[in-house]
Amino acid sequence: VQLQASGGGLVQAGGSLRLSCAPSGRSFRKYTMGWFRQAPGKEREFAAAISWSGSSTTYADSVKGRFTISRDDAKNTNTVYLQMNSLKPEDTAVYYCAADSSYSTPPRASYEYEYWGQGTLVTVSY
Repeated sequence: VQLQASGGGLVQAGGSLRLSCAPSGRSFRKYTMGWFRQAPGKEREFAAAISWSGSSTTYADSVKGRFTISRDDAKNTNTVYLQMNSLKPEDTAVYYCAADSSYSTPPRASYEYEYWGQGTLVTVSY
């Protein structure tokens, strides 16, 4: 496993969670990083992405204004975060972090990402 996602859990609607994605065994300092999610019975979908420099971010319409992606490359930690506020039951899903080696605008398509974490489950109750 080269990317380890953590921070998932059970939260009530309206609550917050912060997901983390940390590299293992290699650096992703020059990689665009993304978060995707897959709800039960549904296809994996894009949530957010951040460029390798941190200067560019992009969000799915469904999470814009509620989720914030950020990265911390200090001390070679290369950790990427997804702060999720005002959570809704429809945000319930397994959340995956992923890395893309291109220097283009952060992509939304999952096939653009070469490395994937194992996923962390977020459950939002009514």
